[in-house]
Amino acid sequence: MKKSRGRTSRKRRRKRLQKFMYGVNCSHKLEYIKLKKWLKDRGFGDSSLRPAQFWGTGRGLMTTKALQAGELVISLPEKCLVTTTTVLNSCLGEYIMKWKPPVSPLIALCPFLIAEKHAGERSLWKPYLDVLPKTYSCPVCLEQDVVQLLPEPLRKQAQEQRTAVHELYMSSKAFFSSLQSLFAENTATIFNYSALEWAWCTINTRTIYMKHSQRECFSLEPDVYALAPYLDLLNHSPNVQVKAAFNEQSRNYEIQTNSQCKKYEEVFICYGPHDNQRLLLEYGFVAVDNPHSSVYVSSDTLLKYFPSLDKQKNAKLSILKEHDLLENLTFGWDGPSWRLLTALKVLSLGGDEFTCWRRALLGDVISARNEQQALNITTKICHFLIEETQHVLLQISQMKRDKENLKEQLTLVEALRLEDLKILQKSAEILCNLNVTTI
Repeated sequence: MKKSRGRTSRKRRRKRLQKFMYGVNCSHKLEYIKLKKWLKDRGFGDSSLRPAQFWGTGRGLMTTKALQAGELVISLPEKCLVTTTTVLNSCLGEYIMKWKPPVSPLIALCPFLIAEKHAGERSLWKPYLDVLPKTYSCPVCLEQDVVQLLPEPLRKQAQEQRTAVHELYMSSKAFFSSLQSLFAENTATIFNYSALEWAWCTINTRTIYMKHSQRECFSLEPDVYALAPYLDLLNHSPNVQVKAAFNEQSRNYEIQTNSQCKKYEEVFICYGPHDNQRLLLEYGFVAVDNPHSSVYVSSDTLLKYFPSLDKQKNAKLSILKEHDLLENLTFGWDGPSWRLLTALKVLSLGGDEFTCWRRALLGDVISARNEQQALNITTKICHFLIEETQHVLLQISQMKRDKENLKEQLTLVEALRLEDLKILQKSAEILCNLNVTTI
């Protein structure tokens, strides 16, 4: 009997929808076949996780069986990990051990990655290096025009990150030069700034936490880095819980899920309860509808709405500074934070109420006038930030048309700003309801 055309097209639609929901299995690709073989040679057993391309998150790992809460998701042998021990056992080891002053664990790992990448086919780590990203989207890699579109204080943190990586490069040049006898080419061309930036981003975005004992050949910075091939394909979700640690008995790094996962779904881990600004700064991505996300209010924005003639303004600012209430003032999904409202209540104290500032810090109601003024100013700040965010989104739209080469970077900042806009609009709704109830 012939199948009806309607039933066939429904089946095709269902398959397309499954691909859209579950992602496309990529384990047949040569780089992943080589990686799995390489891992197997180092003691990694077969796993139910397969590399796949997902619509929302890009490259990740899907499970070929349903996972239950408490189940072991992945167990990676120590031999597969890249740590400072790996570096010391390589040809770089003797150079690190005799270098004075001692290099940091981070500076030991960076030239190792650069040297192994430079070695190409000769590198024992080539199957892993071949699946690492070629480029990153942390703020240190963003063009200056794009950095300017980031909200405060992320813009300031991005500049600090750029400065820190540049200083790391400058302070490491002498050590890189000491490696010259290992290479036919000039070390200045191998260990250049862009190579260090790539290595730094690889370590910053992909390492797992693994504490190592202090060694004399390293500086006193904590030695807590480990690169974990295959495991590092797992993407972040703020909505899952996992238990991750190095098992001293089995000598494996293990991840256990505390959430259920259906067959063929993407398996997630949680990098921590980070807001989107932190995720973008440290990892180069933004999580949609992130419950931990906040929009930050700078102290400059805070002070825009207060009369400069307030005689007690400086005293109020001193109080806020002393009690650390000029930083981390935010709007979240549940409206203005306690810190923001408290700072605004202190700034809204009338001349006759100023002596009550301690009570205001404890959350006491000082007067109906003080409460209403603080609420009015919070609403004004919220609307100002909505307008500012909409203006930046318009700028991004125009730049995406004019600067094709920056499209990916601009799309990332756009995603952050769109999430901010959703939070601010939700906060505006909450403030509107609060205003109605207090009238």
